[in-house]
Amino acid sequence: MVGVYLFVEGGGNSNDLKTECRHGFSTFLEKAGLKGKMPRIVACGGREQAFDRFITATKNGETAILLIDSESAIASDCQQGDSGAWKPWKHLKNRPGDNWEQPDNTSDNDCHLMVQCMESWFIADRETLKTFFGKGFNGSALPSTQSSVELIDKAQVYKSFAEATKNCETKKPYGKGEHSFKILALIDPVKVITASPWADRFVKTAKAKMGIAR
Repeated sequence: MVGVYLFVEGGGNSNDLKTECRHGFSTFLEKAGLKGKMPRIVACGGREQAFDRFITATKNGETAILLIDSESAIASDCQQGDSGAWKPWKHLKNRPGDNWEQPDNTSDNDCHLMVQCMESWFIADRETLKTFFGKGFNGSALPSTQSSVELIDKAQVYKSFAEATKNCETKKPYGKGEHSFKILALIDPVKVITASPWADRFVKTAKAKMGIAR
């Protein structure tokens, strides 16, 4: 099988953090059903770097997937009908700060969004957060998940994590670099894809590209 590259936003400029980022996504995908048939995960740092590396790979004829934060809510006209017909490139074109054009020879099936950010996935698995942060963690400070975690504003997600972890006794208050990829490796993918239709779309597509029957 031709190799599949997964270009992800995350890891900053630190080699150690990029290693942790790759481990976090690798563990998450293995638990989601891709163990033994994994894409090659590339931690790219910022979203622009992820986009640029994705473009380069597709220009070189590689099979590639892009995974980045949506940064904001997804407009209804970008997610109508079956998830296979959703339009992440349209979201990225319309979003102020991106204004990205869909690269040549790519489809909407190659682009995937963490809505509205990776931490939105974490909210779906509060038990893991409680165990990870330990004594002093205030789960009630996190937003309700009665509706999709994707509807929670990104700024509110970060604010709630700061509030929920400010009194933890064995961990510092939540820090993206210090905690995010460790948590990613621990959370339950089933809970995430149940709470996040875009996460479900990503996992299903990754399996399909790796030749895994659903």
